[in-house]
Amino acid sequence: MTSSGAIPWTLMVPTCNPIEVFANSEDLAVAAAGRIAALAARAQAERGVFRLALSGGRTPHRCYEHLRHGAINWLHTEVYFSDERCLPRGDPERNDTMALETLLRHVPVPPSHIHFIPAELGPTEAAAAYIRVLASVQPLDLVLLGMGEDGHTASLFPDDCVWRSKALAVPVVDAPKPPALRVSLGLDVLNASRHKLFLVAGAEKHQALQRMKEGAQFPAALVVGAEWYVDQAALSGEVG
Repeated sequence: MTSSGAIPWTLMVPTCNPIEVFANSEDLAVAAAGRIAALAARAQAERGVFRLALSGGRTPHRCYEHLRHGAINWLHTEVYFSDERCLPRGDPERNDTMALETLLRHVPVPPSHIHFIPAELGPTEAAAAYIRVLASVQPLDLVLLGMGEDGHTASLFPDDCVWRSKALAVPVVDAPKPPALRVSLGLDVLNASRHKLFLVAGAEKHQALQRMKEGAQFPAALVVGAEWYVDQAALSGEVG
């Protein structure tokens, strides 16, 4: 993959793996799609199924488009979501809407294998329902994650103590970014996953990365043993 190489993670968070830096977000997306396909093949060879949690946001959009053409056995893939916004089903701002439009409607994953978060029910009821879904499938094979400019990941925000919860899924009722009502996988689920992959692109993410280097305990920094794919703009803060 096109990369400027691994950078020792001690530059940022000592408990995590080295980061891979890519020239731009397109190179990052191609490499991420390849990594996901490789992990899918390994999981399916070892356990017969690949359990993947998708993330929302802008950064994974292009990765999902590349995944349409990846060598993944979608018939033996189960899809989950790292978080969801409490909006009506089909709302363009929902994470699952983006995933459907960019990936899931284009691959032969069985509909029964796509496990949506029923966030339209409200955060408390939806979190309880997703806990029941997740209880029998732990650990997940791969969770895709992003990082916000404030260091949040999934819908676990720095100033919201919900990230301390041990629950498999947690209700979020006061997110600092709209909509305020959300549902997120819990931090323990993220850490228990066999693989965690952060996709971080854009100069606007640089400050959060810099603060993590200085020891800021953002929720993103608390995901242990993750792989981080970062583009040069996020690492340097310079707009290409």
